[in-house]
Amino acid sequence: MKNLNKVIIAFLLAGFIASTGCNKLDINIDPNNPLVEKANAESLIPSGVVSTAGRVGGDLSIVGGLWAQYWTQNNSSSQYISVDTYDVPNSSAFINGPYQELYSGALADYQLAIEKAVAAKDWRYNLMATVMRAYTYQVLVDLFDKVPYTEALKVGTFLQPKFDDGYTIYKSLIQEIDAALAKDFLNTPHLATDTRIDLVFGDNGNASFEDQMENWERFANTLKLKMYLRMAYVKPAEAEAGITAMYDGDTNFLNTNAGVSGYQNVPNKSNPLFEYNFRRLNTTDNLKASVTLVSWLEQNADPRAQVYFGVDSPVPAINQGDFWNQSNHPEYFDAVVPVIAPTAPVWFITKAESCFMQAEFLERYYGGDNAESKYNDGVIAAFTSLGLASPTDLLAGPYKYPKNANLETKIEKIIVQKWASLFGSHALEAFFEQNRTGYPKISPVYSTEPGYQPGTLVYASRGVTGEGNFPRRLVYPDYEKSRNTNTPAEVPIYTKVWWGK
Repeated sequence: MKNLNKVIIAFLLAGFIASTGCNKLDINIDPNNPLVEKANAESLIPSGVVSTAGRVGGDLSIVGGLWAQYWTQNNSSSQYISVDTYDVPNSSAFINGPYQELYSGALADYQLAIEKAVAAKDWRYNLMATVMRAYTYQVLVDLFDKVPYTEALKVGTFLQPKFDDGYTIYKSLIQEIDAALAKDFLNTPHLATDTRIDLVFGDNGNASFEDQMENWERFANTLKLKMYLRMAYVKPAEAEAGITAMYDGDTNFLNTNAGVSGYQNVPNKSNPLFEYNFRRLNTTDNLKASVTLVSWLEQNADPRAQVYFGVDSPVPAINQGDFWNQSNHPEYFDAVVPVIAPTAPVWFITKAESCFMQAEFLERYYGGDNAESKYNDGVIAAFTSLGLASPTDLLAGPYKYPKNANLETKIEKIIVQKWASLFGSHALEAFFEQNRTGYPKISPVYSTEPGYQPGTLVYASRGVTGEGNFPRRLVYPDYEKSRNTNTPAEVPIYTKVWWGK
């Protein structure tokens, strides 16, 4: 997948290179390995963004979708058996590839971009790179719990960087975002060519400078909100203090989607999940619809079933992890694959997700004032982003907000709707949120047994970790263990990370 990411990065940067003209080529410099001192923020930031999107929206979304139970392993193939059975060793490409790429690709680019931007006092690029660096580190912490941070990305200084705990990293990331927000990032308006390099909010060069930077500010604020909410169960006082300071200070959060949307239906230029799972494999049906999600969509007559899986209800699906059991379930041969368009965006945070986060903190810290409105906005945004009509009937029926219920019932309603909205290249976030909140709930019985409640997670029937031991993290990759003696001792994959409920 690393080579694939390089191709996609090259493609997305091509428009920028073409728009800024050509310089004379120095034949003594390898164009594939330019000198570090020649790099600038304008080239480093888009390269890093696509690197992050390629992993979070590619192979990690496959893992997230399997463990959030949107899809499961096909009954007649074997591509993702290790992930679907929770048997993911240190040597797995699903661990080593993302870890290596996010450090040596994305984070290295953001770090150098920040250094270049600070030296030039270009606070617009400093904000962009700081936010993307924080987002990428947050993903790594949520996957591994402890990762190199304070001694990382310092070439030639720390060859074996120490591992910092996730809580310490979170606090540092929030401080770094605050410092970037405190700078005058509006001091140097973009030219049209500058706007084109912003793959998140640049709108292919059509965004105004004011709208672009406002969205980066909102993205920064919403990322901070996400990190504070991760602390809600383990650092409740700190989470409340951080969020109330933001809200009482009239902080603005995302009201649009943040992510990469410049993909094309061309080999090596398409959505990374499509490229990884469909275009480049020997079969296009390694993933099949999971009964867990399908049963919930069908129970609620939710039209997203057709968008997610390409067929109207009933959607043929496989019980999670029950592949190769077709002798008892011949209907598995009719199970459908998830629909992932080659041009589908990779979102880092969506408008719907932002609304659901706001609904949650309004319930937790403001007595529910305006929480129902934000919840409804989130549900509506989740539907309209898929080209569906506003779900008026569902919001008056099964999706109606339980405003008279207790706090945890309301939180469950919010998080389950968030889970239903994160399908596709944003699936990793659904895995994280289930670990944080416990929602969707875990079923006491398997999905084929009496009493199963649609939409509750089941332990994969072929899981190897022991009944009820769901994955909560990734183990450290061989890539790091073989190079760094500071790598922490191994813990089981079902050990929760620092913020886990």
